[in-house]
Amino acid sequence: MTEVHLKINNMPVTAQAGQTILEAAQNAGIHIPTLCYLKGINKSGACRVCLVEVKKARTLASACTNPVSEGMEVFTNSERAMKGRKNSVELMISNHNKNCLSCKRNQNCELQKLCEELGVRDNPFEGAHTKPSYDEMSYGIVRDTSKCVLCGRCIQTCKKVQELGILGYKDRGFNTTVGPVYGKSLADVDCMQCGQCVINCPVGALTEKENIHDVIMALNDPNKHVIVQTAPAVRASIGEEFGLPIGTRTTGKMVAALRRVGFSRVYDTNFGADLTIMEEGTELLHRITEGGTLPMLTSCSPGWIRYIEFEYPELLPHLSTSKSPHMMFGAIAKSYWANKKGVDPKDIYVVSIMPCTAKKSEIQRPENKTADYVDVDAVLTTREAARLIKMYGIDFNDLPDEEFDQDLLGEYTGAGVIFGATGGVMEAALRTVVQKLDGKKLEKVDFNACRGMAGVKEAEVEVGGQKIWIGIASSMKWAKPLLEDIKAGKSKYTFIEIMGCPGGCINGGGQSIVSSRVKNGKIGYGYKELRMKTLYDEDQSCELRVSMDNTQIQKLYKDFLQEPGSEIAEKLLHTSYSAKPRFHITEE
Repeated sequence: MTEVHLKINNMPVTAQAGQTILEAAQNAGIHIPTLCYLKGINKSGACRVCLVEVKKARTLASACTNPVSEGMEVFTNSERAMKGRKNSVELMISNHNKNCLSCKRNQNCELQKLCEELGVRDNPFEGAHTKPSYDEMSYGIVRDTSKCVLCGRCIQTCKKVQELGILGYKDRGFNTTVGPVYGKSLADVDCMQCGQCVINCPVGALTEKENIHDVIMALNDPNKHVIVQTAPAVRASIGEEFGLPIGTRTTGKMVAALRRVGFSRVYDTNFGADLTIMEEGTELLHRITEGGTLPMLTSCSPGWIRYIEFEYPELLPHLSTSKSPHMMFGAIAKSYWANKKGVDPKDIYVVSIMPCTAKKSEIQRPENKTADYVDVDAVLTTREAARLIKMYGIDFNDLPDEEFDQDLLGEYTGAGVIFGATGGVMEAALRTVVQKLDGKKLEKVDFNACRGMAGVKEAEVEVGGQKIWIGIASSMKWAKPLLEDIKAGKSKYTFIEIMGCPGGCINGGGQSIVSSRVKNGKIGYGYKELRMKTLYDEDQSCELRVSMDNTQIQKLYKDFLQEPGSEIAEKLLHTSYSAKPRFHITEE
């Protein structure tokens, strides 16, 4: 590739032909503030925050859209550039809802940080505001246009990451807003509720629908047994909410904090993940040996489930009927656990702490209602869990490490832990399926072909003397070609894992929000890889690493469920799906 030589702030810089000024500056360690820019997703120059001065140019240039050229001289901190940026931000906040103290993004808002960085203290352009709209009709996501800065990051995320495009600009000029087609609610279009728009929104225009106070009410009800379970990816992210470095494993402190909040039991969803593998693995073997619908598709990502119901309803028979791990856990807590403890299931309140906004809609699905009660009563995102802990005045970082409660539902294996990373469900399933078919303890439990951040991964593996192809995809952009192959009848795979979010649950829409700033070409300094490493490190530290070796799972089947796929297992641990009407924006 051709090298381009330029100067930035009088410093010689070497860039590659085709790179933008922003990319060249970032690679040289020179900071240029941005807002609408999102690496690989959005670089429209609309916000005018990355303005720089180019020698001999008549106007200021947006660094994120203008390419470098040989001999170019760029000034990022000239008086003219600084004034241009400051004016851009001042104009932006003149039409912004400035209730910062009560905003969920307070102290983690990119606009707020820009005001501090650029010295914006006054509001010289105060005037009329665009008429706002507020949408809280969906179970998972709230949209508040009074805080929207029209950066377009949510639009491009939905379009390029999930290839849905349910968001777009509406009206023009001062009346411009962002939302679903025809001003509809997110509840009325085929939104995955994945929350990728939320974690990529730089302000508080898109947030998770908060259920903290529902949980607090349950905690204060003397008649309720309030049980909490935490998903594996949460331990890899929640520490960030308390100032800890990305990738810090906080399992013990998280348990201690939740116990001090007042939950009667603190369990790990990994138990439910081990249970999922038992049911899903058995289902896969049955389909292979009995001639069932193949390839089988995983079913534990609720955003992905919403997607296939809207976009590929003809492929629903390929889905595993197994519920997701936290739903299985809730069903067992309100049946097996309730019976063993002598508690009326109606008095049990199950709270799931999840890395996902789509889990909030999952618990509302009528197909997941086991009896006269729901399996899970409330879902809190990782961010909500941190806010709850802070509300209770708990010093998270000073807590001792504590263990999950161990009675009945407390044991878990390393296979359950890696569910939080893309490829983890597949690897966990292979560990049990191969061990079960071989009839002996698995010597090599690591299936490295399942690991990594690639959008699509595949491998040919030997299962019970038979070679099969497995596929793994995270985000609908990467899943779509696999689905098209199935639809066309030319898929080579036997088993496919699909996760709704890029990288899996470690990058779920309910996780800690990482700054979009780039270092060494990586957004958030490689936060997905750091979180993923946390889960694989914990997997390595576990004594048991194959789901079928979980002794409490073995006892659960012996005492209650009988065997995977039994009649009672089908009733409690399996679900069904149905086609949903499509309604989203399409380009001309």
